[in-house]
Amino acid sequence: MRSAAKNPLILIADDSAMNRAVLVEMLESEYELIEAKNGEEAVEQLHRHSMELSLVLLDIVMPVLDGFGVLAEMNRHRWIEQLPVIMITSETTPDRIEQAYEMGATDFIGRPFDPLIVHKRVINTILLHAKQKKLIDLVADQIYEKEQSSSLMIDILSHIVEFRNGESGLHVRHVNLLTAMFLRHLSQHTDHYRFSRSEISLISTASALHDIGKIAIDDKILNKPGRLTTEEFEIMKTHSEMGARMLKELPIHQEEPLVRVAYEICRWHHERYDGRGYPDGLVGDQIPISAQIVALADVYDALTSERVYKPAFTHDKAVEMILGGECGTFNPLLMDCLRELSGSIQDELRGDNLVRANEREMRNIAEELLRHKELTSAERTLHLLEHERMKYAFFASLTNEIQFEYTTTPDVLSLSTWGAERLGLEEVELEPFQNEKVIAILGADVWRELFQTLQAATAEEPDFTYDCLVHYPDGDRWARIVARTSWSPEDPPVFTGVIGKAVDIHDSRLKLRKLEQMASHDPLTGLLNHAAAREQIKARMEVAPEGNYALAMLDLDHFKSANDTYGHSFGDKVLCFLAEKIRRTIRTGDIAARVGGDEFLIFLEYQQELASMIQRIYSSLGGEFEGFRLSVSMGVSTSEEAGQDYNALFQMADSALYTVKRGGRGQCRFYDPLSMKDALSAITPIDADTGASKEEK
Repeated sequence: MRSAAKNPLILIADDSAMNRAVLVEMLESEYELIEAKNGEEAVEQLHRHSMELSLVLLDIVMPVLDGFGVLAEMNRHRWIEQLPVIMITSETTPDRIEQAYEMGATDFIGRPFDPLIVHKRVINTILLHAKQKKLIDLVADQIYEKEQSSSLMIDILSHIVEFRNGESGLHVRHVNLLTAMFLRHLSQHTDHYRFSRSEISLISTASALHDIGKIAIDDKILNKPGRLTTEEFEIMKTHSEMGARMLKELPIHQEEPLVRVAYEICRWHHERYDGRGYPDGLVGDQIPISAQIVALADVYDALTSERVYKPAFTHDKAVEMILGGECGTFNPLLMDCLRELSGSIQDELRGDNLVRANEREMRNIAEELLRHKELTSAERTLHLLEHERMKYAFFASLTNEIQFEYTTTPDVLSLSTWGAERLGLEEVELEPFQNEKVIAILGADVWRELFQTLQAATAEEPDFTYDCLVHYPDGDRWARIVARTSWSPEDPPVFTGVIGKAVDIHDSRLKLRKLEQMASHDPLTGLLNHAAAREQIKARMEVAPEGNYALAMLDLDHFKSANDTYGHSFGDKVLCFLAEKIRRTIRTGDIAARVGGDEFLIFLEYQQELASMIQRIYSSLGGEFEGFRLSVSMGVSTSEEAGQDYNALFQMADSALYTVKRGGRGQCRFYDPLSMKDALSAITPIDADTGASKEEK
């Protein structure tokens, strides 16, 4: 066995002694080297050192067995899965290269050898393969950590059995370690059995339950210090069936692999390869391999541990007894396994186990990386990812934007640090829409509308924007959400989440609203200007063409005299005073606008008698402002004559107003469709000063 502190071991397989000598000279200062002068010798070396080798340099053209034959053997024994191979060749034909790659070769070195190329490719291949293996193991270890809670509970239950049995509490742990050790060795040194890491973990965990049936055995028999009688031994033997029955009668989890394997171990770990075991007298491979291995581990630890009925045997004596058949017959492959592992079993049980070996290997890799100052592609990728994460966090802190990510499975909302502080939330909110603080940020109605916007997005068009008012702890502000939805790859795609940011647009929105106000409103009176009113009126009639509408055009009588007598500043005040009267007189849904100069319009929808509505409005517009009497002339048209045509409606109202002005001002008239000369309608003229009809006066 090589020391773990030594340099990586490389096998050079080449029929040319000169080629081997050149490669040895290039590599011997940094690596341990073994040689093979043909493919057959290479396979022999692989049998001896496959677990120690870090790399194989393999010539293609060799006597007895060529390089492809060696690759075939490496695939058959599955060495190729753990051991990288660099092919040595002077041939560059695509077919040969492709064949080597298909059989698992990692790289090529051409002859004549370039020392720099050889050195770099050897280093890179060893480091890359070692790092990839460790990364895979690290991921696997994270998965195995999740099994520890279940394993702990099983250990506790099993130790209860051991405590009741009066046996050492270490028995369960020893059986677990030995089972894992035997399983790994079988996988690496025989073609008959192959176990994945997850299978090894499963079987070794289930081994802790092998004697659970002893709970049902009487204490007097369990802890009897002397030899059991025949009757007592028959009772003791029932523990294997008892344990299996307990597992089979579990009301749940019957389909779980752990329960299935634990059942096999409980029932059959006392069966023997020659059929002389119990309870079912199974022979050979009728016994599940899990039960066979646990049986060997159980017997070994029972021999080397003190019991109430015997002292502990030494390791060597226990191995001798098992190999000599004194403890029953076992699978010959397991006997080979015991022989080959005999020298390391005690170290394993004392704790010098695979975990420490892995730590040593990881330190060696780290030292190798530092010595050559090189990083593998995987290492570079990790560094780049970390660098990108740091950049993201830095820029997020500068932008003052609320950056977020939401996933449906799990139901989690993640916020940037600045965003979480700004909103008064945690950076990670689990089940966010069950959280009142999250709901309050936008309000239930806005969240509902936002989700409707999300549902309108698709995998083909995943982006969207949405403006909304955000309720911050220090006040409300407008924000624009810019986001991209994510979708599952299946057909049809399923919505899985969204990423994006919320940008503050409050100040710009207020400026825009002010500009819109300026563009659509008369700067003096604050009423709509004619252009904006026209567009709103058209839109109203398009949306509800079946409605009844009226348009009133009104003109301030004798306004010129106000300007001439009191000045234009006074005239502006008069216009503002009239505008305010109009604003107070009309209903919420009505539209009022300054057409220009001293002319105004009012647009309204009606369902009942229109004449009384117009008379009310007209009557309210009379009065006095700082000694100046207000008198208004008004012309009115309706959609009954003009239809849904704004221009016709406006022209008819203007024509009716012109008729009033021509008739002496201070009156209100409807447009009369029966007379092209705008004859007076049936409405009694109204005095703008008093609001009373002329007849009443």
